[in-house]
Amino acid sequence: MVRIIVSILLGASIAFGLFVVMAKLIENDGKAMGALPPPPVIDIVMQKPDDELQTRVRKPPPPPPPPQEPPKIELVEPDQADPNASGFSLSIPSVDTGGITTSVGGIGAMRDGDASPIVRIPPDYPPQAARDGKEGWVRLSFTINELGGVEDVDVIDADPKRIFDRNAKRALRKWKYRPKIVDGVAQKQFGLEVQLDFKLGE
Repeated sequence: MVRIIVSILLGASIAFGLFVVMAKLIENDGKAMGALPPPPVIDIVMQKPDDELQTRVRKPPPPPPPPQEPPKIELVEPDQADPNASGFSLSIPSVDTGGITTSVGGIGAMRDGDASPIVRIPPDYPPQAARDGKEGWVRLSFTINELGGVEDVDVIDADPKRIFDRNAKRALRKWKYRPKIVDGVAQKQFGLEVQLDFKLGE
């Protein structure tokens, strides 16, 4: 019984103490709160734009110059040999090859109305033969087709052997003829021969 009474008194004392503490916490001394200090003033200064500021104007690049016209090439009509009853010969105009010249020998006899030459390309002189000072000739057989082109080029004889053969055959294949005409129809001509001479100029 005594324990219960002591507990009640102890609890009442603790509750009273808590109320006193809370009263002190919320106690107001009645004094007015002082005025707050004025907030700081920040001045923002805007710089005026410079009227004399130079404005960069981008200029477009100049137009490219017009392309130059290619040089005009004058077409030179090749020489034509007149056919006759006994045949005809070919002559090649001199070509400047740095002191090296080539000449073309005659073609065997042809009948009236046979093919006539239009374009004749002189052969190139082999560089190795030119350096060695070699001269010679190549005799070739060939066929003129219905269009005037050269085909079936073969070497009959050459002196010296196999030195000028390739260049001679290559040049002869580029020759052009007016084909043989029989009764208004172009015909092939077989078994024609020509000799190409390779000589060093003085």
